[in-house]
Amino acid sequence: MRPAEAMGVPSSQLQELRAWQAARLASTYGDLLHDPGCVDAVKFFLTDLYGPQEHTRRDQDLARAWSILSRTLPRAALGLLERALELQTLTAELDEAMARQLAAGPVTQESYAAAYRAVGRPEARRRQIDLVLSIATDLERVVRHAWVGFALRAARAPAHAAGFGALQDFLERGFAAFRSMKDPGRMLDAIRERETRLCTALLAGGATPFGP
Repeated sequence: MRPAEAMGVPSSQLQELRAWQAARLASTYGDLLHDPGCVDAVKFFLTDLYGPQEHTRRDQDLARAWSILSRTLPRAALGLLERALELQTLTAELDEAMARQLAAGPVTQESYAAAYRAVGRPEARRRQIDLVLSIATDLERVVRHAWVGFALRAARAPAHAAGFGALQDFLERGFAAFRSMKDPGRMLDAIRERETRLCTALLAGGATPFGP
């Protein structure tokens, strides 16, 4: 991934934007964060897929390990990793574009909404939502197979020794989070409805449509 400065975006500005977005997501899904059946999976998405931190190390791990993984992982797991990387790349592009459009000063609902509309790209925003739902669906399917958990644990030491620790930890966190889910459909429906509604309202303008 290209550093923010290489795209003409100060890293502090990009970090502030991502922190604001993480807080928005925590508010939007506050009800699920208090649901024992969803909390682990929601936290995984808020930190590992939509979080404010950089994922450069994990993405580099994936790029270097791809030739090995493509021969050893099942198709569903490979598809999951491909979409996770696509989501991270697309999110980074949109965040950088947003950061360039933000007005000076702290991020607010109004400044965020104005920057969102200025960037536009409705198809990319819809793709972002689709990727989140696709990743969640794949994770929910993968964790049904007990052997995947055994395989991940067996790969832990070799993966870290080979320098793929960030990628290995990401996979383990995702597996553990979705294994504990009681009602995957509830979270998926909430993401689809809330993020689509928010995207549509932001692009249309008018009152800032934040909240659960």
